[in-house]
Amino acid sequence: MRKILAPYTAFPVLSDVALLLARVSLGVILIAHGWQKFNEWTVAGTASSFEGMGIPAPSLSAALVTGAELIGGALLIVGLITSIAAAVNAVAMVVALVMVHAPAGVFVEQGGFELVLALFAGLVVLATFGAGRFSADHVLVSASRRQKTPARG
Repeated sequence: MRKILAPYTAFPVLSDVALLLARVSLGVILIAHGWQKFNEWTVAGTASSFEGMGIPAPSLSAALVTGAELIGGALLIVGLITSIAAAVNAVAMVVALVMVHAPAGVFVEQGGFELVLALFAGLVVLATFGAGRFSADHVLVSASRRQKTPARG
């Protein structure tokens, strides 16, 4: 029964594969949205839109969100400082949910919060559990541990 309810207990690699898939999927989505703000709408255009939505300090907010999505998305894909990149973007999703999307209801085609909430949930998982074994974070931590372990001879 445990294998059915928690398959990772029988196959621990499943957790690492799931974290990899979540990181890459969320990273691609964040990069796409950040690139849209940077290239298609421009940061100034995004700031203007933010101002109309009542986002505080719209120019600064637009630059920060664009950077968080572009840089944070890339960091998630490679699994570098994953918990921080995920947490920063999770905060941005909460702000977007509360200030923009919640009043429009659930469905994204009506400006609702379903995408923002799904992104938030995935980002919280990554912020909590980290990148997994298939990541730059794991490589760096492993290398750091090897350097701290005294040689046996």
